[in-house]
Amino acid sequence: MYENQNRISELFNIKYPIIQAGMIWHSGWRLASAVSNCGGLGIIGAGSMYPDILRENIRKCKNATDKPFGVNVPMLYPNLDEVIQIIMEEGVKIVFTSAGNPKTYTETLQKENIKVAHVVSSTKFAVKCEEAGVDAVVAEGFEAGGHNGRDETTTLCLIPNVKKHLSKPLIAAGGIALGSQMKAAMVLGADGVQIGSRFAATHEASAHDNWKNKITELNEGDTHLTLKELAPVRLVKNKFFSELEEIYHVGRNKEALTASLGRARAKLGMFEGNMDDGELEIGQVSALIDQILSVEEVFNNLLKEFRASANPIF
Repeated sequence: MYENQNRISELFNIKYPIIQAGMIWHSGWRLASAVSNCGGLGIIGAGSMYPDILRENIRKCKNATDKPFGVNVPMLYPNLDEVIQIIMEEGVKIVFTSAGNPKTYTETLQKENIKVAHVVSSTKFAVKCEEAGVDAVVAEGFEAGGHNGRDETTTLCLIPNVKKHLSKPLIAAGGIALGSQMKAAMVLGADGVQIGSRFAATHEASAHDNWKNKITELNEGDTHLTLKELAPVRLVKNKFFSELEEIYHVGRNKEALTASLGRARAKLGMFEGNMDDGELEIGQVSALIDQILSVEEVFNNLLKEFRASANPIF
């Protein structure tokens, strides 16, 4: 493994260049601290937390690990100024921003000696991140779960193109759940990887057990990228998804789509366990996930597979 020998490990002071995605309704303090304790970078997902809940999770994470961890801040959510203030007050040293302009908070956070990474889905926006002065860029391919890019560029194509135009440390995301996939991303030019779906199906994730079990049952083709009119998101095809498709069928009514989403659908599905009426966000790589594991087991598998794929074929 690349222990303390690459730019991501050095930037975040972690043992392995493995970052856990800050997934809404999954990434609480238990998951983040477990990942950090295993040598990766755990991330608390602020997107599904009220400000006081975020502060509580940060404090509990600090008590559960003495290793670095961060907070993910999706900039399409409300209370952003309050969230940023809490992060600074609580002494968090790493922030991943997404779904917005990287210039918005980067300078403010860096003045407090906070490292900033921003998530993008295209080379164009990766270049804008570098211009904004971020410390690292996460390039996320079309395969990823949750909110995604409109261009549908796959990780295999995205990473080498971003690498060609970027001097900052590069983190690959989207379609990575195995050590061999991690190895492939790094061969393509990434300095590290961000993993979401595989960590979603862990005992430490804060999502409902119904949802974790559902992840292990998914096959190829069971997810689809939709809602490009609002914010593109990859969803499992369930009853809720069919309702969205019906709205599309009668004319792509943006107001109707917004109203359907406005019923706390993501919480209903992933956190409360309603597999029919809830919004279920997961990546295409879920087809490779057939067990709910502990974070430690996930790390052991990743490292074993990574090392097994290290020898050249020719």
